Amino acid sequence: MTYKEITERYEALISRPNAVDGSRENGIFERWQNPVLTRGHIPPFWIYDPNPATNPHMMQRLGVNAVFNSSAILLDGKYTLVARVEGADRKSFFAVAQSDSPTEGFRFWDEPVILPDTCPEETNVYDMRLTKHEDGWIYGVFCSESKDTASKDLSAAVAAAGIVRTKDLKTWERLPNLKTLRSPQQRNVLLHPEFVNGKYAFYTRPMDDFIETGSGGGIGFGLCDDIENAVIDEEKMTSVRKYHTVTESKNGAGAVPIKTERGWIHIAHGVRNTAAGLRYVIYAFATALDDPSRVIAEPSGFLIAPYGRERVGDVSNVVFTNGAISAPDGKIYIYYASSDTRLHVASTDVDRLTDYVFNTPRDPGRSADCVRQRVEFIRKNLEFLGK
Repeated sequence: MTYKEITERYEALISRPNAVDGSRENGIFERWQNPVLTRGHIPPFWIYDPNPATNPHMMQRLGVNAVFNSSAILLDGKYTLVARVEGADRKSFFAVAQSDSPTEGFRFWDEPVILPDTCPEETNVYDMRLTKHEDGWIYGVFCSESKDTASKDLSAAVAAAGIVRTKDLKTWERLPNLKTLRSPQQRNVLLHPEFVNGKYAFYTRPMDDFIETGSGGGIGFGLCDDIENAVIDEEKMTSVRKYHTVTESKNGAGAVPIKTERGWIHIAHGVRNTAAGLRYVIYAFATALDDPSRVIAEPSGFLIAPYGRERVGDVSNVVFTNGAISAPDGKIYIYYASSDTRLHVASTDVDRLTDYVFNTPRDPGRSADCVRQRVEFIRKNLEFLGK
């Protein structure tokens, strides 16, 4: 294949129209048929040397394995994603893709994000969550991974929350990593978009080690005085892990909370263990406007679970989000990855999402109580239907 043919194939993918997938209608959101980002969306000149003299077989020189977990904001009127790109070498980096449409036509900027290289021990970075903060900056909080030098296990690592800030997603300032005095490691950390009691507020995920949450009880919440030297002492728990639920093994913050008249709506991820390994789903809950750490609504079960082809990939049976856009017209676009391989979009609106979060019954916790809950629901419906 020639470089011209490779480019034509790339342009055809970028310009491919997207449409709602009506086969999985649930009234809460719509899935869209095509992923919005895949490794096929990577510009060919990131991968191929186009010079026939130095690449006579037109083979990939720097391959890309996957494009997935992406933050999302509106920037200068454009739908803007900062995606996790994983090279064939397993190293991840960030790259900005934009479109005039929320569901199609995303094109990467010419170069990936170059973060200030201030942490020599840092080996890998991934899963950035972007927050437009009321202080005027756009903050990115991401996982900063380094080797656990106290262990001989080559897979042993240490996770920290890296912090950067920017005005335009082009020039980035690196701040010191977040310090949580009572948690050895942190992943899936998210900055709240408003000051809380005059302080910066973070949603955290306390962890005992790199993979297992251990004694970590769920999604934490902590305040710090200075974002330029962010230190959190006490972490209060918000959405907690619960036995025999979608958050049994672990859970973590996802997209920046969406402010509504009734509360802050959170779109997070929950994990349970199965015989086939960990299963990741997306769930939602709400916290109070006057206290973003206090949960006031918690619908039962998942919001989005892996479906069809989404269930297959590098790490199968996973959906994961760290970005959503609440558009000026009331539409909400949830950008979620499937199986650590590709990025999809689901669309809803403020009214529907609020209805779902505040009017869906809570999980009663036991099978017997769930049956009673469902029978009561059925009987009420049959009475309404006149049966």
